[in-house]
Amino acid sequence: MEKDLKLEMMGREVIKPATPSPHDHLQLSIVDFCCPAVYVSIIFLYNSEELVTASAEIISSKLKRSLSETLSRFYPLAGEIEGVSINCNDKGAVFTQARTHLLLPEFLKNRNVNSLEELYPKIEAGDSPSKWPLLSAHVTFFGSGSGVAVSVSVSHRICDASSLHMLLTDWAATKANKKSNVSTHRFAEATIYPPAPPHMALLGSPTVDSKKCIMNRFVFESSKIAELKRKAASKSVPMPTRVEAITSLIWKCATNASRSNLVAPRPTLMYQAMDLRIRLPSNVLTHDTIGNLQTAFFLKKDAESKLEISETVASFRTAKEALNQMLKDNVKGNTVGKGLLNVMGSCMSEFKPDIDVYPMSSWCGKPFYEVDFGWGSPVWMGSPSRAIDDNMVYVALMDSKDAGGVEAWISLPAEDMSVFVHDQELLAYAVLNPPIQI
Repeated sequence: MEKDLKLEMMGREVIKPATPSPHDHLQLSIVDFCCPAVYVSIIFLYNSEELVTASAEIISSKLKRSLSETLSRFYPLAGEIEGVSINCNDKGAVFTQARTHLLLPEFLKNRNVNSLEELYPKIEAGDSPSKWPLLSAHVTFFGSGSGVAVSVSVSHRICDASSLHMLLTDWAATKANKKSNVSTHRFAEATIYPPAPPHMALLGSPTVDSKKCIMNRFVFESSKIAELKRKAASKSVPMPTRVEAITSLIWKCATNASRSNLVAPRPTLMYQAMDLRIRLPSNVLTHDTIGNLQTAFFLKKDAESKLEISETVASFRTAKEALNQMLKDNVKGNTVGKGLLNVMGSCMSEFKPDIDVYPMSSWCGKPFYEVDFGWGSPVWMGSPSRAIDDNMVYVALMDSKDAGGVEAWISLPAEDMSVFVHDQELLAYAVLNPPIQI
């Protein structure tokens, strides 16, 4: 039985950058407006001797001061969106804090994903990822110095997962009194994708979902991933990656769950986001550039097709390699933007009401467990996309605390999730919401 968190709010304030913004405006690109108008979020849980010996007020003061310094280097996140650009007016980021008498180990016992909701920045009336704040942080102190939760939500209008990692790494290092190597970070603006035309500011966020969704957390241990990879292997792909194997399994099980609830099955589409930073040469795009620097590919099956994991993995690998080759060819021809727009157009044209779409994103390999505020590595992190619309289907993969493991955060329509959580093929490799041990 879960114990009540009983949070006591300690305050909400706006943190301004330590130094004025060096620019007045930042141009947003077409891809920024094709991303859902949501907050991308993450939570870290820490326990440390400092949390026992130092007061919450002192720790909060250090966090706020370091966040102010970090905002100077990530200055657009302290601005607000106006039309198709960001007014870098130093309006600031929201910082909230709370405390609970509950001990961190007690909190972690038998928690479901909805228990984390109170530990995230609260979206107040008037708050919007399409306007302001573009960045919010929330800190929760657990009883008797047993731990602290640090959560961050950033607007998807300007940041992807890699951008969020760079922001958190900078803030944590600044709080831990480590020197930053940059005065300001480079933001992509319209250097890769063309600028968003003014009318895009008037359009709603792209979506194909309308049903109430439920989120669940599934954990794949490294030994089970090894078994799954062996099952997913084929002559064409003898050594699947863990992301290829897990994504293929989830797509199959989610599609089967949907079809079990339909009189007539529908076509199914898996949409896989890909980070451009590791696919373009540094003279075109540096690895430390901030923005929505993604492309994607999709796999599609008609309504009567069965999904076999090894076949899906082979198609996944072929599509990924074709995308990589397209980027190489476009770099040579200096047509990267045009090529990416063509890919975007082909993907968006498939988003239709009569098809089941499963957007997939992998945060695996991004070193979030190295985000250290001076308390060591987090004992756990989770919920990479909490502030998503309740009607939005998505799958996000992230590294687990144990080396080689993966946590899958999956949001599906409620009636599909009720079937999905009992899928025996899925449960042969994954555990639904296991306890978090520290």
